[in-house]
Amino acid sequence: MPSALPEGDPAPADGALPASVLDGAQTRRFGVYVHVPYCRVRCGYCDFNTYTASELGGTRRDEYADQVEWELAFGARVMREAGLPERAVSTVFFGGGTPTLLPASDLTAMLSRIKTEWGLAPGAEVTTEANPDSVDAAYLQELAAAGFTRVSFGMQSAVPHVLRTLDRTHQPERVPQVVAWAREAGLQVSVDLIYGTPGESLADWERSIDAALACNPDHISAYALIVESGTKLAAQIRRGEVAQPDEDLHAEMYELADARFSAAGLGWYEISNWSRSADTRSRHNLSYWTGEDWWAAGPGAHSHIGGVRWWNVKHPGAYATRVNEGVSPAHARELLSDTARREERVLLETRIADGLPTHVLDSDERAVVSALIAEGLVDGRAAIGGHVVPTLRGRLLADTVVHRLLGA
Repeated sequence: MPSALPEGDPAPADGALPASVLDGAQTRRFGVYVHVPYCRVRCGYCDFNTYTASELGGTRRDEYADQVEWELAFGARVMREAGLPERAVSTVFFGGGTPTLLPASDLTAMLSRIKTEWGLAPGAEVTTEANPDSVDAAYLQELAAAGFTRVSFGMQSAVPHVLRTLDRTHQPERVPQVVAWAREAGLQVSVDLIYGTPGESLADWERSIDAALACNPDHISAYALIVESGTKLAAQIRRGEVAQPDEDLHAEMYELADARFSAAGLGWYEISNWSRSADTRSRHNLSYWTGEDWWAAGPGAHSHIGGVRWWNVKHPGAYATRVNEGVSPAHARELLSDTARREERVLLETRIADGLPTHVLDSDERAVVSALIAEGLVDGRAAIGGHVVPTLRGRLLADTVVHRLLGA
């Protein structure tokens, strides 16, 4: 089942934002995330806020786009009433779940609402996630015609037994076909991979890398499998039905992926992400890692504006009830302290190739950077240039780097 929402302070029914969100707002980019919580089946490893048809409790998918459009209009009004400057949307991301289980007309209607309420900045990035078996050529053409610029396919693996363990429903040969259709539509293409699935060998992982690279994508994300409590996979491991993922094998798999992606012309720009150029990085995800502003619509979606973070009620039924009542769907929120915002900046910006500016650190922390350079965890040349950037070994030990910097 999806993980529980965090606790927080009460969220006002009118969504009102504190005056503090105005500080520096003009210098921050603004994006929109739309969560689509529907899946055909629940993958055994997943604890995202997603629901199959039997879990919807009477709510209807064909009403969802209208509900999200209401929240988008509500969000634009809340931001205007807070006195925030007008900012066209730089990035839009439809995630899930499987957004492409909805008709293309629903996705394009929600995008149209975003354009109406805020406008899109010139060259805006507009992405949707998609399962390889949830789209065809006509669907992708319709998205591109409406202004989508990018699609991220959940490939995960090219090995049938790995896909079965993950409960993925597509066939490996479907991936190059949908990538070709996306290219014909003029869309940039990213593929998502997962490594470290129980029973997956290094040779299996190499086969998936080869298959992904053969598609010649603009971008690849590769994530280590994390066994989340409460998932089917966690229960299978607890019962001894499948093996616990091996952390040493995870490290070997990451090193292999980085070497192969780099050799193919894809450079890392965040620990789990590689792109062909700066122009094909996920600008939306970079906005999360660099603390920009975004409104997130949909059940369980998390928004952030000017140090205020809030999250919506989880279940699509509860979300629909709030929307129908004309009140904020937010479940709770928190106002981040200066200390919390600084710690988050250290945590996130040490994950990216652009690095954490050293001026953010105090003298004691800069001394730690020197020690991390000596230990091969931080790039010395980048540090001389004023940024803390992890080495390959530092990426493998990213938590250690952050804990050391923050004195944890």
